Amino acid sequence: MADAKLCPGCGAELAPGLLACPVCRRLTRGAELAELAASAEQATRAGDLAAALASWRSALELLPHDAPQAQQIRARVAAISERVGAAPSARASAVPKWLAPLGAFGLMLWKFKFALVFVLTKGKLLLLGLTKGSTFFSMLASLGLYWSIWGWKFALGFIAMLYVHEMGHVSALRSLGIKASAPMFIPGLGAFVRLKQYPASPVEDARIGLAGPIWGLAAALGAFAVYLITGRAIFAGIAHAGAALNLFNLIPVWQLDGARGMRALARRERGLIAAGIAAGWALTAQGLLFALALVAGWRAFERGAPAQSDRRTFIEFAGLIAVLAALSAIEVPGIPAR
Repeated sequence: MADAKLCPGCGAELAPGLLACPVCRRLTRGAELAELAASAEQATRAGDLAAALASWRSALELLPHDAPQAQQIRARVAAISERVGAAPSARASAVPKWLAPLGAFGLMLWKFKFALVFVLTKGKLLLLGLTKGSTFFSMLASLGLYWSIWGWKFALGFIAMLYVHEMGHVSALRSLGIKASAPMFIPGLGAFVRLKQYPASPVEDARIGLAGPIWGLAAALGAFAVYLITGRAIFAGIAHAGAALNLFNLIPVWQLDGARGMRALARRERGLIAAGIAAGWALTAQGLLFALALVAGWRAFERGAPAQSDRRTFIEFAGLIAVLAALSAIEVPGIPAR
């Protein structure tokens, strides 16, 4: 064929889509790989770890899975991924000297600065998600269904809980340089984000999985704060529903977020979480906690658990269950307490 590609190393004819020559094993996308590697190194030097990860992950797509270069890049991805989300230094988080004389008020002002920055940056991401046609129109379809069941006020709040949860996943994916689709809503079933690249490790997968419930918890707490300020029962109901939604997603089974978080935990930590959930169920008799305890207990004896747990995942998982369980147990005016 006149337009057939030939290997520059040995002259063998290359079929479309081949990543390496079947004869001499020379890489077919070497120039692109070199550009991506240079881009990744430049981003790393500039401190843009998300961009560096995105370039290295794109490079992996141009390499055979068993190529030595692929193994080296996966090691780089794992190393950079560990640096993402590192805690700020003590100097960066310390209260400036000029605020110290103000005592607690000065501390509040300093923390408000960080809270304001967080709201502005995450708010921009939340608004960006609504510009995607697939997200916006599938959201409207779900809103219409829930509206017909619960009325527009509660339906709008519930959709907001779903959306914030999914955007938590999107935020984690962006920080790790992983390509993914915009959130898609399925009326009556929830919403999802489709990953176009795979996490490099169970720890990365846990970060992505638990980010949804973390953002969802923040949204539920926000709704509950509005209830405390206004006294309007609708916000208590939305907070309760948001907490229950995110607690359900922590059941460690199938593709739920809890299953992704559990993959980064050793048997001991899985057992501790199961025992804590069981104690919570004994105190509150919440059905969701019973399901969580049952599945987490089973996962504690599952083969293939890592020898060592990721400490951050354990703290986030346990903290999410404790706070979400407490929030989902709040008494909603007009609904009998369980």
